[in-house]
Amino acid sequence: MTRRELAAAGITDPALRDAYSRCRRLNARHGKTYFLATRLLPVERRPAVHALYGFARWADDIVDSLAAPADPADRARDLADLQTSLEVGLLSGKSADPVVLALADTARRYAIDHRHFTDFMASMRSDLEVTDYPTLDDLQWYMHGSAAVIGLQMLPVLGTVVPREEAEPPAAALGVAFQMTNFLRDVGEDLDRGRVYLPADLLEAHGVDRDRLLWSRTTGRRDPRIVTALRAFENLTRGVYRQAVPGLAMLDPVSRPCIRTAFVLYGGILDAIAADAYSVVHRRAVVPRRRRAAVALDGLVRVTAARTAARRAGERSTPRSLPSGAAQGRPSPSELHKETA
Repeated sequence: MTRRELAAAGITDPALRDAYSRCRRLNARHGKTYFLATRLLPVERRPAVHALYGFARWADDIVDSLAAPADPADRARDLADLQTSLEVGLLSGKSADPVVLALADTARRYAIDHRHFTDFMASMRSDLEVTDYPTLDDLQWYMHGSAAVIGLQMLPVLGTVVPREEAEPPAAALGVAFQMTNFLRDVGEDLDRGRVYLPADLLEAHGVDRDRLLWSRTTGRRDPRIVTALRAFENLTRGVYRQAVPGLAMLDPVSRPCIRTAFVLYGGILDAIAADAYSVVHRRAVVPRRRRAAVALDGLVRVTAARTAARRAGERSTPRSLPSGAAQGRPSPSELHKETA
């Protein structure tokens, strides 16, 4: 599948092919939900999405991975090295770092605004020092760079049927909604890293603070005040999803099934958290495989319908800012089933 994706995207240079393949492996290993949705994109657009996600994952691993150097100074040095590599790569189109090389090539192909990468790195640097957020406004500043810009980076790859600037607010909102979902799902793991992403003012409104969360995490005991606070954050998150909904219709029709699938799957994580009685302080909620498979197969049906409609209209799938002339292959139901396993 990797070779077919690269060939369809017109990526022939051996170093670039290796770079994109590495990003694809990062996506497959770390982002099962996102990777599954990506399989519903036209085949020629997938390498760009893998590059964007691979770079974000690479930076996030420096900051967050429990397997990375524990010394904050080492993490800061590694992140600074990545920042330098990114700046050079975006300007020159070259890099010894394969993940940066793929990202730089994608940014050039799709004319992605370099400010989105600058803002992303600023949020990554803040993770080295900031361990909690007093207010929702403080958290929103962080999420602009860590999540909203991911949606903005994706837009040129997905393509739009409206001017891109019109689609940017809901695209940014969807990136934020996905991250807020992750924050809620990963409360316990983030505590282990010394971080609390849920705003302190929201927690305090329900009688909860960091110490209360740590007590629950270490003792395994529940507290109804924590459940109430987590439910309040879930409600905020669902509100951001509603802000993102209008953006789905603004995308190129052949990209909509991918993003709709991600939308439904991530929303399913919130459902799983609620069904597990908001036990995320103690364990991560998981969407059942059958549910993921059903959503993916529904996405495949929508992909087929969208591409059939495009062919009947005599259209080529060439949205705004999208390079033309590539094949559009789609995964088979059996391939999608394997991805949900």
